[in-house]
Amino acid sequence: MASHIARSTAPIVRWLRAGVMAALFAPCLPTWAAELPFARPRPQLYTAGQPSAAELQQAAAAGITTVIDLRQPDEARGFDEAAAAERLGLRYVRIPVAGAAGLTDANAQALRTALAQSQGPVLLHCASGNRAGALLAVLEARDGASVDQALQLGREAGMTSLEAPTRVLLEQDAAR
Repeated sequence: MASHIARSTAPIVRWLRAGVMAALFAPCLPTWAAELPFARPRPQLYTAGQPSAAELQQAAAAGITTVIDLRQPDEARGFDEAAAAERLGLRYVRIPVAGAAGLTDANAQALRTALAQSQGPVLLHCASGNRAGALLAVLEARDGASVDQALQLGREAGMTSLEAPTRVLLEQDAAR
């Protein structure tokens, strides 16, 4: 009789044990898995418009290790983003992209290098996400994706008004 009770309660005990283990180890789970107010076109890549100081702090708390800023130096940010990133222990990379004219091989290569050097999740941003998505589309095409695949990634990352010039650029490159 006792063995019958033990067998019938075994699944409950295993379930309780799993719950206790999950509760104990939940703080050890990767913090980058937390919800952030950014697009997430790749598992360790977030894209956005200009983050606020609070969003930058939230990103750092969630485990983002690198911030890549595509805005021009003269674009208003509302706070000293580079200093805030440094205070939060984030690596800060600036790659100025001036609209469609900034969708260059040099900027795509600079983005590739910055992504390769990151030690964890990355936040890539511009003012609205438009340039971030467009430059990602260029990089994706340079890595062998079709024009449509590259543009899809760009849209997922925030590309809007730069889609038409990005398409023209990628189609010209594909024709070569």
